[in-house]
This record gives sequence, C-alpha cells and structure tokens, in this order.
Amino acid sequence: MSATSARPMVVVLTGLSGAGKSQGLHALEDLGFFCVDNLPTALAPEAVALCERGGMTRVALGIDVRVRAFLGEVGHVLRLLEAGGQREVEVIFLDASDERLLQRFSESRRPHPLAAQSGHEGALAVLDGVRVERERLAPLRASATRVIDTTNTSVHDLRRILVAHFGPASGGAPRMVTRIVSFGFKYGTPVDADLVLDVRFLDNPYFVAELRPQSGLDAPVIQHVLGGRETQEFLRRTRDLLSYVMPKYEREGKSYLTIAIGCTGGRHRSVVVADALARELAAPSGATITVLHRDVHRGAVAPSETSSPGPRSTPSPDDTHDERLSALELKGATTPPPSVPAVGSRGAR
Repeated sequence: MSATSARPMVVVLTGLSGAGKSQGLHALEDLGFFCVDNLPTALAPEAVALCERGGMTRVALGIDVRVRAFLGEVGHVLRLLEAGGQREVEVIFLDASDERLLQRFSESRRPHPLAAQSGHEGALAVLDGVRVERERLAPLRASATRVIDTTNTSVHDLRRILVAHFGPASGGAPRMVTRIVSFGFKYGTPVDADLVLDVRFLDNPYFVAELRPQSGLDAPVIQHVLGGRETQEFLRRTRDLLSYVMPKYEREGKSYLTIAIGCTGGRHRSVVVADALARELAAPSGATITVLHRDVHRGAVAPSETSSPGPRSTPSPDDTHDERLSALELKGATTPPPSVPAVGSRGAR
C-alpha cells in the first residue's frame, strides 16, 4: 500500500475457513475500516460507493467460499471495485495447512462450511471440505496481492501483520492520539488511564503561602516546579521512557493512549509536569498530543486564606459539598449513605 495514496481503499479479506478471517476483520475494524462480512457479490460495488458517499473511505469486505457467485467472476468484481483506478484495492488471502485447519475445527467443534457436501462425518468431512474449498478459492488466491500463512500464527501475530500493513506506520491509518491528563489522587485515578505516573515526591507549591492560591497554569508555580533538580531528572527519564514505548503502542494498532500524571490535589505539580511532557514529546515525534487538567479548578484556595493565622471562616456550602464529594470518591462510593430512620420507626429485624 502506498503511504502517500489519498484514494479510497477497499480490502478484500478472504481465505480458507479456519485460517483467521474473522479475527482479521476485527483487526481491520480497529484500524478504522468499515467491515462487511459475506456481502452478496452484486451489492459489493454499490455498498462501497454508498460508504464513500457517507465519508467512509476505508472499507473491508470479508469473502469466503459461501459467496460462490464472487468466485466465478473474481476479475470482473475487482475491476468494478477499482472503478478505473479511482480506488486502491487489495486482496488478502489467509491460508494454512490442512492439519492446522483440522485442529482448529476440532478445537472449536464447528462444522466446515462444505462438510455436508462430502457425505462423511468428523475429520474426514473437514478434510474433504478443505479440499473442495481450496479448489473453489484457487482463482481468488491467484488474484491476491498478499498471501498470509497462518499455520503457525497466533491471533495476536495476525493482528500485528495487518497493523503493520494497514496501520499508522504504513501511512494508511490515522496516527495514535496521545492524551496526557493531570489529576489529583484525592479525587481518584482516571479510569481510562493506560499509564499512571505519581509526582507527589516533588516539592509541593501548596506549602508556599504565595503559591498556594495559584495553579500549575500560573508562571510562578511553573518556575517553582520546573526549577527543582528532581523535576528535571524526572522529566528526562520519563521522556526517554515514553519516547521508547509510544511507537510500540502505535505499532500494535492502539488508537488512543492516555497518560495520567497525578499529585495530591491535581492543581500544581501534576499540571506543570503534564504540560512540560506534552511539549517535550510532541516536537520530536510529531504525534498528536492533547492535555487535560482534570482537577486544576477543584479545591481552589482564596488568597485571604493564606494570610496570617486567625479565626477560620465558616466553610461555604459549596466547599462542604466538595469535601463530602471527595470523601465519597476516596471510598469508591457511588450512592449516598443510608438515611437515619426517624424516631419511633421500626428497626430492622
């Protein structure tokens, strides 16, 4: 596949039953293809055209021996799909040894699609079905742009092969989107985080009176956090780690990567580190990196609260609600505590 091709793409995924077509379609679907399995041949060109009008320019068609009409007119249907060179069409044929196919059908306990035509039962029926299937698929195999032997290939290996051929590294799929989220551990770890980094060991601006009411978006806090030797060492080591693993995640076909960076409240250290890492990772890799500061506006401290000690003001209802919500989140609670029964009511038995 051309890395610079801007033409719509159609992938015809076919092969012997048991060679991995269903798993291959799942992998292509994860790469952004609109997948259709066993579509009647006469509808294939029209279906692809309809998908393109709807903005879906990457379509995968699963074809097996059950779609017999396709097998007799392979060349004609492929020409219709190419539309005079307006589309890029690839035919991927999945093959495997007879012994391996027999083993897979035995493990899954599913009959071969052509087993009933052999007049036999059990292993003989499967082997006869495979033989007939090879004969019928011979024209399609001859038209394949790539044949993949899955005899000794696992589901994960097949996925890696298809990702390498059609994924971001080939230029055919969108680049992996990396998201860096700053958060406060007191409010819970982001549930969608792939990697979680804890920066609570860094010097905390919260204990500097003039910095406490500010956030990691303000210049004085940024200078305070980034000025620490441990912060610079952490950024250097983390940048090296992420620069190594991010291309590996992308190679595996991962569409989104969420990196969560947490401090105690999510207002100071994690915010500064998240922004710094995003800047350092985006420039050399050219990857799409977005930054979200989940808790930067939670638990804000008013400037008056950092003045000389004195009688503490009564907390506002909003502050009380925020503290109560934080306590519930720390406990993992999703519902309010049970109400206290009224005096005179009957207790539980």
